[in-house]
Formats: sequence, C-alpha cells, structure tokens
Amino acid sequence: MPLSRSLSMTSLSGVLPAWEEDELPVEDLLLFEVAWEVTNKVGGIYTVIQSKAKITVDEWGENFYMMGPYFEHNFKTQVEGCDPPNPAIRKAMDALIHNGCQVHFGRWLIEGSPYVILFDIGSAAWNLDRWKGDLWQTCNIGLPYHDREANDSLILGSLIAWFFKELTDNLGDKPNVIGHFHEWQAGPGLILSRSRKIPMATVFTTHATLLGRYLCAGNVDFYNNLDKFDIDKEAGDRQIYHRYCLERAAVHCAHVFTTVSQITAVEAKHMLHRKPDVVTPNGLNVKKFSAMHEFQNLHSTSKARIQEFVRGHFYGHLDFNLDKTLFFFIAGRYEFSNKGADIFLESLSRLNYLLRVHRNDMTVVVFLIMPAKTNNFNVESLKGQAVRKQLWDTAHAVKEKFGKRLYDALLKGQIPDMNTILDRDDFTIMKRAIYATQRHSLPPVTTHNVLDDSTDPILSNVRRIGLFNSRNDRVKIIFHPEFLSSTSPLLPMDYEDFVRGCNLGVFPSYYEPWGYTPGECSVMGIPSVTTNLSGFGCFMEEHVSDPAAYGIYIVDRRFRSPEESCNQLTQFMFTFCQQSRRQRIIQRNRTERLSDLLDWRYLGRVCFCCCNTEWLFDKMDNRTCSTEGFRYPRPYSVPPSPSASIHSTPHHSDVEEDDDEPYDEDEEAERDRLNIKAPFVLGTVPEGKKKHKGPTHIAISTSNYKTGVSERFSPLKTCILEFTDVLIVSMISVNYQ
Repeated sequence: MPLSRSLSMTSLSGVLPAWEEDELPVEDLLLFEVAWEVTNKVGGIYTVIQSKAKITVDEWGENFYMMGPYFEHNFKTQVEGCDPPNPAIRKAMDALIHNGCQVHFGRWLIEGSPYVILFDIGSAAWNLDRWKGDLWQTCNIGLPYHDREANDSLILGSLIAWFFKELTDNLGDKPNVIGHFHEWQAGPGLILSRSRKIPMATVFTTHATLLGRYLCAGNVDFYNNLDKFDIDKEAGDRQIYHRYCLERAAVHCAHVFTTVSQITAVEAKHMLHRKPDVVTPNGLNVKKFSAMHEFQNLHSTSKARIQEFVRGHFYGHLDFNLDKTLFFFIAGRYEFSNKGADIFLESLSRLNYLLRVHRNDMTVVVFLIMPAKTNNFNVESLKGQAVRKQLWDTAHAVKEKFGKRLYDALLKGQIPDMNTILDRDDFTIMKRAIYATQRHSLPPVTTHNVLDDSTDPILSNVRRIGLFNSRNDRVKIIFHPEFLSSTSPLLPMDYEDFVRGCNLGVFPSYYEPWGYTPGECSVMGIPSVTTNLSGFGCFMEEHVSDPAAYGIYIVDRRFRSPEESCNQLTQFMFTFCQQSRRQRIIQRNRTERLSDLLDWRYLGRVCFCCCNTEWLFDKMDNRTCSTEGFRYPRPYSVPPSPSASIHSTPHHSDVEEDDDEPYDEDEEAERDRLNIKAPFVLGTVPEGKKKHKGPTHIAISTSNYKTGVSERFSPLKTCILEFTDVLIVSMISVNYQ
C-alpha cells in the first residue's frame, strides 16, 4: 500500500521524489513493537512510539501490534478493549492465560489507534525465580533481588518470548514475525527469543546507552574519553552491571541494531561494542497551518495566558513592562547536569549582568519545568494568583459602574463630570485593592514546596548566583517542579500551549541522544538553543547551513571548555534579547519552516539507510554507507554580516528601524522549499553489485534460525526495509540457490 503524503510534504511544491509504487508484502508479515512505555508514559520513548504509530498503522494496517506492560489505570483510561483479529494471536494469548498469566488486548486511543498486547507482570511474578535461573543458564546474567525494575523487565521479557513461541508454533511458515525492541527494559524478551531459536527477525533500538547516561550524570569528560573507560568496572561501580549486561546482550543478539543519532552511534560503538547498522532520527507528527499567521496568533494567545500568571506571581513587584518581557524556558527530566541546567543557570547570571550594565529595560522571565519531589503548592504562589483574580474582579465591577453612568449621561445629551462619575465607594474599593497588592517579601523562586530544598541542585545554584527576583534583576526565575497541566490551579496550561507562548527554549544538554524538546519548539515556530552533543543539534548542523538564522542556536559543548560554552550560551541569549519585535516574528516564521525536516513522513525519506542488499553480510570489510545530504541555505533576507541586522547595543523591542533587513515571507519560504533536494544520494555501490530500485533493503544474518546453524543464504531470507524509526522488517521467502 503506497504511503499517502502529509500536508507538510505537499507544501514542498512537489520537489520531493514520489513514493515508490512497490507495495510491501505486509500480508505475509506481522510486526511487533516492544517497549516499556507502550501506554505507559515515563520519558521520551513514549513520544517516539506514540507519534509514529499512525504512519506505521497506515502502512501495516492490522498486521502491526505494540507490546508492553499492563497497568490497570493506564488500560482503563487509554485503551479500548477488544478481541484480536488474528486467530493465531488469540491462541497464543490463551496459552498464557490458561497457565495463570494475564494478557490484555485492545486499541490504544491515540492517533492511528494501534493494537496493543499488554502483559500483567504481577500475575506472572511467581515465575520470577525460575526465569532468573533460565537467564543465568542461557547467558550467565544474574539479577539482584532488590532491583525491582530489572526483575520486572525479566518477567515482561519472559512473557513476550513465551508469547512469540506460541505464536510462531501456531503460524507455521507464514506470516513471518518481526520484533522491534526498544531500550534495555525490552532486552530480555529479545535475548530469550534468540536463545530459544524462535523463528523471527529482531531489531533493537537504543535511544541512549545506560552507562553513558550514568557517566554523564557524574560530571565526567565523557565524549573526550570514550575509548578510555573500563566499561565493566564503571558499570560495577555504579551497581548497574546486570542492567548493562542485559543491554549489551540484546544489542549483540539482535539481527539489526539501530540508534537515533550519529552522536549516540559513536557512543554505542564504545559502550556496547557494536556499531549501529542504521541511524534513524526521531520525528514528530507535524500539523501544518493553511496560513502562516495562524501559528503566530496562537503564540500571542498563549503568551497572554503566561502574562496573566506572571502578573499574579510578581504582584507587588510588577515594576517591569510585560510588553518588553521575554519568556525563556527549559523542560525535561530532572537531570541537573545532563540536561544542562547547571550551565543554563550560570549563563542567566551573566545575562542579568549584561542587561543591567547596558541599562536595558528588557526583562527576561525564565521557567524551569523539571519534576522534583514536592509536598504541595507554595502558599505565596497561590496567594499571588488569588490576588490577581481579586484585582481583576474589582476592576470589572468598577468598569461596569463607570460604563453604566457614562451611558446614562450620554443618553441625556450631557458630557459627564469625570470627577463625579465615580463615587467615594468606588475609590475606596480601588484603594483597598491596591493595598492588597503590597508585599514585603520577594516573589518566590519556586511555585511548590520542594522537599530537601537545601540540597536541591536548582535551588542551591539559584542561591549561589543570587537571582532572587529582586527589583534590580532583569532576569527573573520561576522553578516549576511539576510537569504542566491544564487542570493546575497555578498555571493551567498544557505543555504545548505553554511552549507556543514562550519566546525561546533553552536546552544546553551535555547528554541528549536525540532531544525532543527543541524539536517540539521548532515544529511550533519557537526558536531554541541546543548543543552539538544532542542528536537534534547534530542533525540541524548537518542539514541547515545557518541554524542561528532559522532560530536554532547550537552551543559547542564538545570542543570548548565549560567556561567557553557558558559564555557562548550567554551571548546567544543576549543577542536574542537585542532583537526587535519584528525580527523575532521573522525568525519564528523561519523556525516554523524547519518543521518539514522533522515530520515522520518526511524523515522516512531522510533516513540513513544502507545502500545494498548484501552490504550487511560483508560487514567484515568495514564498508560504510556514505550519504550526501541536502542543506537548507542561509535565509535570503539575512545580510552577509550579522552586524547589519543586529545592533551592537540593546534597543527597545517595539522600536522599528528604517534599515531593518528586507523581508518577504512568501518569497523567502518559496526559496527555502525549492532548496530542499532529494534527501540523500546513496553512496557508491560496491563493484559487481546492482543498484536496487524502490525501497532500500538491508539483509541480516540468519544465524541460529530454527536449526541454529549459521547460513549465509537461509530458506528464509530476512530483509529490513527501514522507514523512519520503525524498521519495516520484511522476511521474504526465497529458494535456496
């Protein structure tokens, strides 16, 4: 079934090559995607599998299934229970259920409505000791009793391997089975399936190496010492050796190993001792607007809601002009060093100094959205929103009286006396409202009561740099230690609406295998700061000639010292503060145009794919798939020198200069679209090989297939057709020759 084009692809004036008409033999295939975060939101992998579900369902239909752990609350709120359409899957589920293990089936209520098979870990926990013994006998990996996450992963993996065994026994030769496993939690299922010689193709995707995340959190010079680490010792010192063994075993057992970025591919080569076969960047479901001004209107609407929150939070100290206020934010897991919160806070201190020295009336309000342990909302924060609401009600009540008296006077043909149109009671009410806004303390730095606030990394660094929201500070800080929700009594906004209302997202991560947060900003037309140690930053450096002109500021954290990186980040933010309002609008238009690069449907054509069917069989020759990518050019309206468009000293955002850069949105957008070439020109084909038309294939080893004998040409020849991050794995029956 040919893939239909998305709105974003039709917006490219037809310059992209047409999809190949060759249909995938999906009727002979069953694709299973296994992840701990299926219907279970924990981190970024949830976004990956959720966002690409629709494109996979469109291609595979009822032959695509997702597998993960069963949690009662998630099942009741996110899944619509139903019966499996495939009798073989029903029989495999019944086999587990008849042995006391609960398995649930339904449709996940997200875009695309994929089928999900969820395994109840608790119902099978009585098998844990036996399965631990099986794992030890199979690969000499032992799991400690106190590591509940590893034990749960083993139970889930054992149930999945059991399910695949029953399924393949019921299916026979066709349809063939493919398993795509994400991260180490799904690793036991892959390991056990391969050790039991279940006839299926396997793909393993790592979104971040386990040990890499731990090492970076320990403030080590990770990327400059990749080849110097004693891997086993480092894993043992951090008491994660058994998890590391599961991850590494899954990587080496998989037929095809993939990762999400080139920077993570380098890391995996050293940490896991296997070079990824394919690099598959993560994408998003991009919804394009019919008119360019629509997303700008959404920015204005969301920004007004954030301004209302700021009015309440800073009541009594609202001595800055909200029309000359910029909103910056950082969001993600609370990994203080990995996410770059340390360098961000230090840069904010320096930015505050620069804005004060230049006597600029621009104010920056910074939100830090990172979940931490709290026990309740901050009383001062709740009081601030209550005071704001009371002032709003008072103003509306006085306005109603004023309007009625003015209306009556005009009906009588009189010009009202402005000194008598409001009586003494009205002035008394307004004075009481003004007195209610007085406060003797500074606005709070955090919106919640943080547990162990004396040792909290963010609050400790706020005390060190001395940003306490005083009147003299041009940079204000608000630490929101919870993910945003539209039901919050403080800041009732969803994350997407909040991002649209901000001016700049800052994500100076030291360890970020991909980085969805800056990608989400780009899709919504919000400029962002990222680094050359994140997959997203490397991707943009490769495909955009001048990322900063498109609102993607890339901090060098790989080849510069922390001090130099901090100064660079400070300069990026200071330069952004110098822009006029018109320049920021132009930049948002450019940023939004990059969303085509991040569309799942488009990334299906931009993927880094191997160029020859037999290439993977000849990995001993160390041949790599050379690719030549396209690059967005420098925007047409940007002058050759930054000094021509950005002033050397700050100026008001509402001042428009006569010599502003020339800009025609439609003309520039069309130039950018015409510069999008065919995503990649595949490298040279080895001599004696023929080029393949249509989708690129990757052959995989069929070692231990049914007979356990390694055969270069098996009766079942397994081919991987890589489309976006989901690897469409095809097992094509061919005759032995």
